[in-house]
Amino acid sequence: MEKQGYQPVAGRVLGMLMVMDKEEYTFDEIVEEMQISKSSASNALKNLELRNAIEYVTYPGDRKRYFRISISDISTLVDETERKVQAYADFISEIISLKTNPDSKNSKALKNILEGANFFLAKLNELRHPNGK
Repeated sequence: MEKQGYQPVAGRVLGMLMVMDKEEYTFDEIVEEMQISKSSASNALKNLELRNAIEYVTYPGDRKRYFRISISDISTLVDETERKVQAYADFISEIISLKTNPDSKNSKALKNILEGANFFLAKLNELRHPNGK
C-alpha cells in the first residue's frame, strides 16, 4: 500500500481491512489489532477517509463507528482514475505552457507524457461510451 502512495500506518490499516475476514472494525479494534497508538490510528483513518479508501457505518443504539473498505463499483474506480489522470494532464500542460524553449529535451519529454495521458483519457472515455454513444 505504501507503493500506492499511502502513509505507512494508513497503508497497514487499509491492508488489514482488505485481507481480514472480518469486514468491519471499530477504532479500538484497529488500535489493538495493529498495535498502534490512538493518534496514529486516528490520523491513518482520517487520511484513508479523505482518499475514499475506507468508509464507516453506524448502527442504531450503538455509538461506535465501524470502519471498512469503501464499497464502490467499477464506474466509481474509472471516474476516480479519470479525475486523477486529468488533473495530472492539466498540470503537465500548464508546465509546458511555461517553457521558454518548446523544443528542449525536457519540453519534448513532457509533451510525450501529456500525449500518453490524453491517450489514456480517450481510452477511458471509450470504455465508458462504447460505439461512440
